[in-house]
Amino acid sequence: MIRLEDVTLFVRSAALGSFSRAAREVNLLPGQVSAAIQRLERELDRRLFARSTRSLRLTAEGEKYLPYAQEMLALMQAGADSLQSHEDALSGELKIALPSDIGRNILLPLITDFCRDHPALSVRLSLSDQISDVFRDPVDIAIRYGKLDDSSYVALPLAEDNRRVMVASPAYLDQHGRPEQLEDLAQHHCLPFVMGGHVYDKWSFPQEGMRRQITVKSRLLCDDAEVARRWAIAGMGIAYKSWIDVCEDIQQGRLEIVLPQLPGESTPLHLICPHRKQFSAAIRALHGVLRTHLRAITAQL
Repeated sequence: MIRLEDVTLFVRSAALGSFSRAAREVNLLPGQVSAAIQRLERELDRRLFARSTRSLRLTAEGEKYLPYAQEMLALMQAGADSLQSHEDALSGELKIALPSDIGRNILLPLITDFCRDHPALSVRLSLSDQISDVFRDPVDIAIRYGKLDDSSYVALPLAEDNRRVMVASPAYLDQHGRPEQLEDLAQHHCLPFVMGGHVYDKWSFPQEGMRRQITVKSRLLCDDAEVARRWAIAGMGIAYKSWIDVCEDIQQGRLEIVLPQLPGESTPLHLICPHRKQFSAAIRALHGVLRTHLRAITAQL
């Protein structure tokens, strides 16, 4: 039987990259953490960490298991929180950093309803496509797209199956033609985004187990991802956007998927926090609300 404490030590060891650092957090010996990981590996019949004298990293099986382990711990805590009395209602201030497009158009209504349900809770939002540093910026949590390379913070999955899709307005495609292969993008106006002064004009696509990259051209640039979507709706070119951002536009006919037979780049969405101890009851409750809604959206992909 899998022990909850073993799963907890697995998640913290993965985040910290060290059995010793995970042990210090909970006043255990490194050998006790190592034994807990070995016990979990026996239960799963999978090796979760690749160990050496100088490094500790997740195996492919460990990376696959990690988001489920994180969600398991979050759900257990949410269940415990649900048993608290009404006197322990969510309160305090919650500072959240959100990407611009999904923040305004998808998450804002959900967060507004969440605030309405918890009147003792104060929320401060920061909407920007610049990546927040959760260790230095005045935020409690951040919502981020993409695969997370930094294991120093804790991440809970919100929409791990999300992908990018190329989209354009039907009017644009009627006027300029519908691309039949990636090479055709060279003949089209595209709408890449700008972040940190860098133009992200290289679009990646998974093909036959590899990654194919195409450099696109554009005469319109903006550092706000919502503007790229609005330009696409206005018939100004082809955008490469998260499915979550554009699914409603596609369903309403404002946008059309370009090269629908070609799967787009994986772009999972996470809720991140500097440390698990900072996952308050309010953060865990908000995570549950957002995850339920976002998973329903990506299920349509």
